[in-house]
Amino acid sequence: MHPYRMQQLIKERNKEEVINVKQRASLYQTISQLLRAGLIAFWETERQEGFPERTLYRVTDEGQETALMWLREMLSTPAQEFPEFPAAVSLLPLLTPEDALHQMEIREARLIEQKARLDEERQVNLPRLYLLEAEYMQTVLEAELRWVRSVIADLRSGQLTWDQDWMQHSQ
Repeated sequence: MHPYRMQQLIKERNKEEVINVKQRASLYQTISQLLRAGLIAFWETERQEGFPERTLYRVTDEGQETALMWLREMLSTPAQEFPEFPAAVSLLPLLTPEDALHQMEIREARLIEQKARLDEERQVNLPRLYLLEAEYMQTVLEAELRWVRSVIADLRSGQLTWDQDWMQHSQ
């Protein structure tokens, strides 16, 4: 299929939560890289009235083998990922406890919004197989929300606190 259709299909299937296709330019860059690596190939061009000519791509045999190898590795081997949030948490003492509380409350509200969106998307009547990534994301989101709420509670109660004097003497 052509890149625009790929982007549409990913969105239609609610996969844009796990596959970043917001910028079609990045999709075209990925396609260029896959072409150079021989993992996909030109198939044909298509022309519909009123639309520019579109290039269709197909997966090569090597691309199919590589995709399966990547998939097996991603499923079986936990990756060392470096998400922003744990990095930010590690720097929490740079803020005051009050500012940290405020930022965590904002995050809690945003997580609640994400959860509502995921809950809505999971209402589609599809077999579980097609919803596994949404189920996983929801489980991770719920765990993060519980943790954020526990930090908020500790900040509010004063059980988690710091100041410059404490920071200098705790090292």
